[in-house]
Amino acid sequence: MYIENVKSQMRKGMLEYSIMLLLRDKPFYTSDIINALERANLIVVEGTLYPLLSRLRKEGILDYEWQESPQGPPRKYYKLTEAGCKALAILDENWNNLAETITQIKNIEE
Repeated sequence: MYIENVKSQMRKGMLEYSIMLLLRDKPFYTSDIINALERANLIVVEGTLYPLLSRLRKEGILDYEWQESPQGPPRKYYKLTEAGCKALAILDENWNNLAETITQIKNIEE
């Protein structure tokens, strides 16, 4: 139980960052975000993703644009805003520092 809770908290903490990384180069449709995360072994369901995308939009990190779809109605494609790009740069730096710290701790010899 303990391990599963810790793993879940780690995944939740990385989810926003992972989504921002996906959107750094181009807009994504929601199901494309889910598929890309699954390919990277980060499983997320729509019920988790939609509220997160909505919150990031309210915070000015993401925006969306409607694009015509060859199959059905127009689709909402999410993209990083300028503020989102700046936030991602800061998160990148923090991630690199954290990864370096964890590596150092793993390599400490007593």
